[in-house]
Amino acid sequence: MRKGIFLIVVVLLITATSVSAQKGNSFNASDSYTTALGVKFYPGAITVKHFIRDNVALEGLGYFWDRGARITGLYEIHGNINDVAGLKWYIGPGAHLGFYNTKYGGGSSIGVDGVLGLDYKISGAPIVLSLDWQPSFEFGNNYGNGFSGNWGGFAIRYAF
Repeated sequence: MRKGIFLIVVVLLITATSVSAQKGNSFNASDSYTTALGVKFYPGAITVKHFIRDNVALEGLGYFWDRGARITGLYEIHGNINDVAGLKWYIGPGAHLGFYNTKYGGGSSIGVDGVLGLDYKISGAPIVLSLDWQPSFEFGNNYGNGFSGNWGGFAIRYAF
């Protein structure tokens, strides 16, 4: 399943690169980005982030692993870190819906999330790196109840 997700991400990145090249986009030190698509590690997720204002972004995450799947939406408020070009901090609320498989059966859950992180757009390249912590509280049946502080991770995204 991981090979399939990786292949889908590679195809999307190649498509986005060719569309970007056809539009004649050029990246420079002052560029920010509007939309970025990529992967997040831990567990494994497909991530898309879209800025709806200069300092507010919506992020969607689709986590997939051997015990289930989780769809998460985040509302992120961004702020510049003045001493480092391209580096921003972000914080915000969110929610998720999870589906789990266990050896005792399956289950589903809903939950509320928070996020706290750093976002870095590489100057001269369409690459965005981010590192965050995403604590959550789940309400569900048999699996995933309560607080979880082990979500979050490192993301690599293609900005277009």
